[in-house]
Amino acid sequence: MPSTDFDCLLTPRTLFKNVITKQINALSYSSPAEGKQSGLIPPAEGNTSLSVLVDTKVVLACPPASLTNVLIIRWDINLRGKPSCSRAYRRDNNETSERNCTDERISWESRPDLNPALQIGPVAMTHEGYYRCEVAAQEGNFGLGYHLQVSVPPEVTLFRGSNGSIVCRAAAANPAAQISWTPQGDCDTVEQQLGNGAVTIQSTCQWEDSQVSNVSCSVSHVTGNKSLSLDLNQGIITLEFPASALLIILYVKFSLFLVILVIVGCTYFQIINDCR
Repeated sequence: MPSTDFDCLLTPRTLFKNVITKQINALSYSSPAEGKQSGLIPPAEGNTSLSVLVDTKVVLACPPASLTNVLIIRWDINLRGKPSCSRAYRRDNNETSERNCTDERISWESRPDLNPALQIGPVAMTHEGYYRCEVAAQEGNFGLGYHLQVSVPPEVTLFRGSNGSIVCRAAAANPAAQISWTPQGDCDTVEQQLGNGAVTIQSTCQWEDSQVSNVSCSVSHVTGNKSLSLDLNQGIITLEFPASALLIILYVKFSLFLVILVIVGCTYFQIINDCR
């Protein structure tokens, strides 16, 4: 399918609608009977919110229409921090056009004369934004928009911090995750906004109750929940005696070691003298 630059298709929406009206007037209408059989039942104007998982594929549909009655189809794509991208298809000469569309992961799902849906994949955080399909048909102009949000699951870690604290981190999630503890402790939670729109949440807790031997960190997120546990006694040596008693025991053992060493030394020298 040849590709050219349709300035009339890639101008702002108001001019686009004026051009559509002229195209409709220039083309012959089908009869009322044909219009009833066209199968065109699009919504007048519609917007919907859509959340998709990162690294998956998503297909965005245009308002339902019989392609034999469609004159022009146009996608407007507005992503965060990027210029607006436009893709258009004109049925009368079967040509496509695009402007400022540099992301190869956003494309027609197939040939627009067969299916004008837009395909995104694999989905990344940079694909968050607003996508709108406008269809100009003999029955009128129709639009359908999508507010696309990309969900990214958090990377969850649980580890020992300083001064006996325990740290639970839910990193690089979109939207932000939520952290809870079992049992509840004295916690300090910090949120860090990352440059790509993701959020890292870190919760640092301490427990004054000496009876607490195991703690659990639960992370809640739209992509799923996760829980990690940590044994506070693992790797810690518990002394059965007070420190003073332990010092006495060590002193006694050291004294016995010295006595044994003296006895062994005296015995050794006595054996040597007897041999002479």
